Amino acid sequence: MKGSTNGRSPGRLAVTLGGIPLQNPVLLAAGTAAYGDELDDVTELDALGGLVTKAVSLDVRKGAPAPRVAEFPGGMINAIGLANPGVEEVRQAHLPWLATHLRRARVLVNVVGNQVDDFARVIERLDEVDGKDGYELNVSCPNVKAGGMEFGADPEALTQVVRQARAATARPLFVKLSPTLTDIAAAAQRALDAGASGLTLVNTFPGLVIDVERRRPALGFGTGGVSGPGLLPIGVLATWKVWKATRAPIIGVGGITSATDALQYILAGASAVAMGTAGLRDPRQPQRVVRELERWCDAHNVTELSSLTGTLEWQR
Repeated sequence: MKGSTNGRSPGRLAVTLGGIPLQNPVLLAAGTAAYGDELDDVTELDALGGLVTKAVSLDVRKGAPAPRVAEFPGGMINAIGLANPGVEEVRQAHLPWLATHLRRARVLVNVVGNQVDDFARVIERLDEVDGKDGYELNVSCPNVKAGGMEFGADPEALTQVVRQARAATARPLFVKLSPTLTDIAAAAQRALDAGASGLTLVNTFPGLVIDVERRRPALGFGTGGVSGPGLLPIGVLATWKVWKATRAPIIGVGGITSATDALQYILAGASAVAMGTAGLRDPRQPQRVVRELERWCDAHNVTELSSLTGTLEWQR
């Protein structure tokens, strides 16, 4: 895949993310664009910096019972259950589609597992296939073999997941961390020490929405992951904490609906941002955010958006 400018102001929005050149910093977050083809007739994927695919596991996952998504005034809650067709279908059908249909947008494959070595095994099956530029490791899923603790919350499991994934590929690896971690900066540093190229901050926040008429959870699974505007301050703070501690490449994600939201993440230390809930509500909104960033740069005489990363003026 080739990097390119977007044709409006060549290079001004261009950023480099863990060695991956992006024409602009706006990505579609994991789970919101499937594997690209579902949005092909709805939005111009090549106008964005890139996308993160839906989760990929070793085997087919049917996912959580319906309903899987519910809205509430502060955003959205979902329990998809990491439903996906498994690594073989992604390898044979979805990555080849991405390789032939995207010219400028870059692709990260979101990888999940039930046990430590699942992540590396997925990567091994995908690494020689065109259609992607790197991987995002979702370490917020439970380590079934170790009693269900999240990989990211277990220092040894986190280290082993990243170390084995790094041994399986030379491509960039981004580790997606949960906002519930007690010390997210320490977890980020642990992932970097094990071989990660950067971090994705943050994953959804666990919550419960109740249908008061039925007196039952709104989701079939019960609890779910909270996303949307309410997650924005949580993600921005996590980004600032990790940036201060590591200076590593960061994808900021959580609650982004506008250029102003994206700029908060960038000022806090993000090199790029990923949009989820806003893109689900309106698949063309990420393109609008790219245009808003152009106008903001015009108004503020910014010639390189990347120069703003981590420039928040706040000493603590």
